[in-house]
Amino acid sequence: MSMTMGARKGPAAEINVTPLIDVLLVLLIIFMVILPPHTLGELAQIPQPNPNDLVKDPEPPIVIQLKDPGAGQRPELAINQKQIKWEELEASLQAIYRAREDHVAFVKGDPDIEFTFVAEAVDISHRAGAVRVGLLGQKD
Repeated sequence: MSMTMGARKGPAAEINVTPLIDVLLVLLIIFMVILPPHTLGELAQIPQPNPNDLVKDPEPPIVIQLKDPGAGQRPELAINQKQIKWEELEASLQAIYRAREDHVAFVKGDPDIEFTFVAEAVDISHRAGAVRVGLLGQKD
């Protein structure tokens, strides 16, 4: 039964919701106990890769090496350990990039080489078609 405060006389026209809330809580507890717990997540059908479309081994990266021949001389060039001349660098890189999908090159130089030669190798590799050129340092 509901209590009314104030100076009202006579029957109250308000609904007593206390028993309704009690019934609602009892039903909520019953449904929580009856329903099984969800131990598994949502089931999904994940597409499996076609074994014929497996990824091939990645191609080795292109590394342009600058070797210091001595003081005051232009450094020697090598692409992946193969010696080339400075005049052949752009044509060699263009031939390599025609056969590859990725146009990425790495430049690695001896510590005593002037940076102008490194910048020249980077510039030639960009002209040959390299999209990205990275600089490699020494291993510590």
